[in-house]
Amino acid sequence: MAVTIYDIAEQAGVSIATVSRVFNDSPRVSPETRQRVLQIARGLNYQPHASAQSLARQNTRLISAVIPVVANYFYMEILRGMQDALAESDYDLIVYVAQKPEAAASQIERAMQKGRSEGLLLLSTPLTDAHAKRLRAARRPVVLVDALHSDFDSISIDNRKGGYMATHHLIDRGYERVAHITIHPEAPPAAERRRGYEEALRASGRPIDRAYIVASGKQPFGFVEESGYEAMQELLKRKPRADAVFVASDIQALGALRALKEHGLSSPEDMAVIGFDDIQVSEYIGLTTLRQPIYEMGKLAVEKLLYRIQHLDHPTTNTVFSPSLVERSSCGAALASSVAED
Repeated sequence: MAVTIYDIAEQAGVSIATVSRVFNDSPRVSPETRQRVLQIARGLNYQPHASAQSLARQNTRLISAVIPVVANYFYMEILRGMQDALAESDYDLIVYVAQKPEAAASQIERAMQKGRSEGLLLLSTPLTDAHAKRLRAARRPVVLVDALHSDFDSISIDNRKGGYMATHHLIDRGYERVAHITIHPEAPPAAERRRGYEEALRASGRPIDRAYIVASGKQPFGFVEESGYEAMQELLKRKPRADAVFVASDIQALGALRALKEHGLSSPEDMAVIGFDDIQVSEYIGLTTLRQPIYEMGKLAVEKLLYRIQHLDHPTTNTVFSPSLVERSSCGAALASSVAED
């Protein structure tokens, strides 16, 4: 049976209120009583429950995360990093899911309500000027993940560089008609990846043909498999057919590959495909992609937030990771290797 504060109070000969005050660092306890209670608690191997402590001191010991969607490889990996970082603290995580873009504002409002949490993590959720102003006024600790704002700590990837690297890789491998699958409306990461795509085309002296830039807008948050599937269906209508495509995320690339298969086409023989993220499943299907340290971003976000809670006036920090190219068979890497060996 678990040890309770009633057991400690009985052995120490004090009230449960006194035990509660000891665990919550109340000054209304004599040093002698505090020492006696803590010694008994250690002897009984008592572990105070984080939620109970929070209620007692009217301090939540919670941090909130607002995310676009849970059932997504990218956000699941981010959350795993966050949870692992929190396991080393006495904080718990509460997650608010904005199922539609317009719901993000209301979820931020809920997370910001007094007493809800001590800090806020915003994933792929750009701050409006109104919310930024309110957070600054409330001095609420905030860390942005996969988004940027000069007034708040942030963690992101160099999306424009990644888009450039992905497109340049396809051009360098000799593909002539390089298309791009993005989302609509474009979230900041997707917009930056498209800019990188366009910069790579210009750098190679190629025109930017809007017919080969396709976005799916049917899903409320476009970084989903169905979005990539729908966009590839549209892309396959373009003539002449693209021989390569940079897809804005790996999860969209899964849908794009499914659409290719349904049309009797394969990758890279009929169309080379490169994604962005390097989610776990990408290795299994041989998808060439741009890797970002997803788990590490989640872990670092929590570490930044916990530090910010303790140091509100510390200068803002912005961590920008550089993506790295992971070559696999969807762009012909395995085929080229096989030819070279022969």
